[in-house]
Amino acid sequence: MVTRKTKSVARLGAALTAAALTAPLLSVAGSGAASASRLPFQGNYPRGETLYTSGTAYSQPTNFNPNDPGGGYTGTMGLLYEPLFLYDPIHGGYKPWIATSGKWVGNSYVLQVRNGVDWVQSPSQNVVGTVTGNDVAFSIKLAMSNPSDPWNSNVSGVASVSASGQTVTVNFKGTPAYTEWQDYLWHAPVLPAAQWGAMSATDQMSGANMTPVSTGPMTLDSTSSTQACYQTNPHWWGAQLGLSFHFKYLCDVVNGSNNVELANLTTGQIDWSNNFLPGISVLVNGLGGSSAYGIKTYYPKAPYMLSANTAWLEMNTTKYPMSNVNFRRAVAAAINPQSIVSGVYTNIVKAANPVGLLPNLKSYINPRVVSKYGFSYNPSMAKKYLAMSGYKGQKLTLEVPNGWTDWEAAIQNISNQLNAVGIKVNPIYPQYPVRENDLINGTYDMAIDNNAQPDSTPWSYFQRVYNLPIQKQQNATLNFERFTDQKAWALVQQAGHTPLADTAKLNSLYSQIETRFLQDLPEIPLWYNGAWFQAQSTVWADYPSALNKADQYTPVMWGGWLGAMTTVYALAQIRRA
Repeated sequence: MVTRKTKSVARLGAALTAAALTAPLLSVAGSGAASASRLPFQGNYPRGETLYTSGTAYSQPTNFNPNDPGGGYTGTMGLLYEPLFLYDPIHGGYKPWIATSGKWVGNSYVLQVRNGVDWVQSPSQNVVGTVTGNDVAFSIKLAMSNPSDPWNSNVSGVASVSASGQTVTVNFKGTPAYTEWQDYLWHAPVLPAAQWGAMSATDQMSGANMTPVSTGPMTLDSTSSTQACYQTNPHWWGAQLGLSFHFKYLCDVVNGSNNVELANLTTGQIDWSNNFLPGISVLVNGLGGSSAYGIKTYYPKAPYMLSANTAWLEMNTTKYPMSNVNFRRAVAAAINPQSIVSGVYTNIVKAANPVGLLPNLKSYINPRVVSKYGFSYNPSMAKKYLAMSGYKGQKLTLEVPNGWTDWEAAIQNISNQLNAVGIKVNPIYPQYPVRENDLINGTYDMAIDNNAQPDSTPWSYFQRVYNLPIQKQQNATLNFERFTDQKAWALVQQAGHTPLADTAKLNSLYSQIETRFLQDLPEIPLWYNGAWFQAQSTVWADYPSALNKADQYTPVMWGGWLGAMTTVYALAQIRRA
């Protein structure tokens, strides 16, 4: 996830360092002092009982519907609504959640729904029912019946769903789309059939849902123009797993500008920040490796952050010279990702593997394929490929959204490197909606994008690269480069219909896809954007850390992380400092 910024990287890095060196620490002498201390955010929650988070939301909380296209405000999934399973990208594998188990029986998938899970009303915290197999079946049928449901495509191969007590049987038509169904299991919310079934079809998908009935570890307590505050749910079933929160309230604050976010973090007004803060490595590591301000990151040294998504150079392959494979190879060889990692990001991100799959999917990358077909920084080779491409010096543009200052700096770097080998590129910075329309309508030359988000298999990554057919308007972040490779797309589809347990076949399929990817370069992976995480340890401690084997959980509250991965486990580990 890349956030909007308001200053250049250099200026903001200087501002960050200056603020870090001058901002006073929040003094918390004990429980009495902590309780008496109040933040300047609306709500007046006791400081010693409240975890303050930020870095995910850019507008006031007005929607807590997990089916809404935006996923609802921070915490809608994870704090209120929950999926059937969680995915652990750090260690690999899935954790039973609302479901205690699931298995394939022929072309059917049989789920066992957890007992003792209550539906709890916000903000009263009254128990209004218990989760049964019928709620799970209702949730799946809703996704099947409404094309507007965000998980509709994941269940497109489902023929029928039935529930008997806590057992749910999902029958598939023909060969199941195993991967898409697996993604449903750890992304989609379990919804209350009694309440959701009484809503109109419109409200089911986009209603504000300001008094949610949910199962999660917290209930919605209050909202304001600047934050949403949650209170711990005394009826949460997490006690079955020995999980509980040691704070009473969690208030997620709407993002301000980077300098405001930094000041809130260094003064202890924000405890957990998922905002991009350029130069954070200077603050964390520039004081002899021990931050005087108690700032923690997931790794104590470079790259500091877990990898969150792949930033790749996307070329419009319907336009010349981008349509020429030798030109694309020239571009790949002309760029030095490490110069972006160190020069733009001060080593808080990592250079991408040529295939571009995130580190959690490393086991799917065939090193022999990368060694044989992969690209690397080589300006001399770039010039040779450029000569073979027939490029005649046409002026091209490379675009990123205006205000995304890290990407702005990155494409200045990239443009200089491309110009150095003879590719005439001009960096441009349209407003975000304009840039999105350029990608959707194919009215661009080159762009940086990062629409391949974390997943438990490579399937969705390659689906984004090869999805066919090409539409006049490409949407849903699929194949914005408009590259046609029927064989690769057939391999992607075959992988999606292969059982996840058949690792030999999947490895073979993905090796074939990776070979075609590196030979044709429809995308050029450059670096992994970070799962931005900075924590203030003045009031709270025991944040996620690579140094502690018992605390290696995802430290991110973005949509698709909180409520799908292991962020709830991370929150349950936090203690008073």
